[in-house]
Amino acid sequence: MSETTMPAAEAEVLVGGSDEQSSYELAFHVLPTVAEGEVTTVFADIKALITNDGGHIFDEEAPERFDLAYEIEKVIEGKHRKFASAYFGWVRFKAEAEAVLKITAEIESRPDILRHLLIKLTRTEEENPFRFHEAIKDQKMVSTVEESEVLPDVTTVTHSDDEDAGTEDEDAGEVDEEAIDKALEEKEV
Repeated sequence: MSETTMPAAEAEVLVGGSDEQSSYELAFHVLPTVAEGEVTTVFADIKALITNDGGHIFDEEAPERFDLAYEIEKVIEGKHRKFASAYFGWVRFKAEAEAVLKITAEIESRPDILRHLLIKLTRTEEENPFRFHEAIKDQKMVSTVEESEVLPDVTTVTHSDDEDAGTEDEDAGEVDEEAIDKALEEKEV
């Protein structure tokens, strides 16, 4: 028997077997330039793409807009554009390896998808889906600040006599530079 080298994509198809369906998750970002009303259409198109290729969807989370952790660049109509937000959603499905290759090719060719990730799920991941949108709703968007953390307004502090001006803090030599910087940054905003 001789060994032959084959591309990774072909190897996946041969190793997976044609009758065996595996579980996958397709996570994706829809461009923020897509109208909010059209995002549901994009999501429906992605689900139709999966089911038309023989896939069976067993879980999903519709795309919702949120700010990205960093800007993502995409070439659109020959221009590099940067995006700081996107609509994020995901679909979990069972499909054969050949169908997954077709789905991946179709997703990559879509101009309204900023980025995507397709992973094969383990049994544990399949049984315990992570709900992204529910997780970020539980996070506090506004944090409260304790009164002890608030610095006095520097412009309102006055001294009655010039000789009292340099007493406690200056004599001790202890200055909280971080607190001063933070107060100045808040003042500038």
